[in-house]
Amino acid sequence: MGKVFTLAEVSSHNHRKDCWLVIHGKVYDVTKFLEDHPGGDEVLLSSTGKDASNDFDDIGHSTSAVAMMDEFYVGDIDSATIPSNVKYTPPKQPHYNQDKTPQFVIKLLQFLLPLLILGLAVGIRFYTKSS
Repeated sequence: MGKVFTLAEVSSHNHRKDCWLVIHGKVYDVTKFLEDHPGGDEVLLSSTGKDASNDFDDIGHSTSAVAMMDEFYVGDIDSATIPSNVKYTPPKQPHYNQDKTPQFVIKLLQFLLPLLILGLAVGIRFYTKSS
C-alpha cells in the first residue's frame, strides 16, 4: 500500500507538467502519459481534481490499458476527502408562454414579411405582364 493522499493534495497536480488522477481509490501520476494518451491530454486534464472513476469506466478501457496503470501508481486516496455524489437538480425557472413573448412576434414577422413581399412582387409582375 502506497502513501495516502487527500483530494486537496491530488487536486493541486492539475496541469500539463504535473497531472495526477484518482481512479477507484488509487492515485496515478499520468504526467508522462499525457502525450501518449489516445484520447489526448485534454481528456486527462479535465478529470483532475475529482474522482475520475466514472470517467474512466464510461470509456471502456482495454485490459492492457488497465494493466498499464500500475506503472503510474503513486498512492491511495483518503476516501473521506472525496465528496459524495450529489444528484444535480437544475435551477427552477419561471414558466412562460412563448407565444405571447415579443420575440415570437418578431420571428413571425421575419417569416411572413418576406413572403408578403414576394407575393406582392409576383402580383405586380402578373398584373403588368397581362396589360
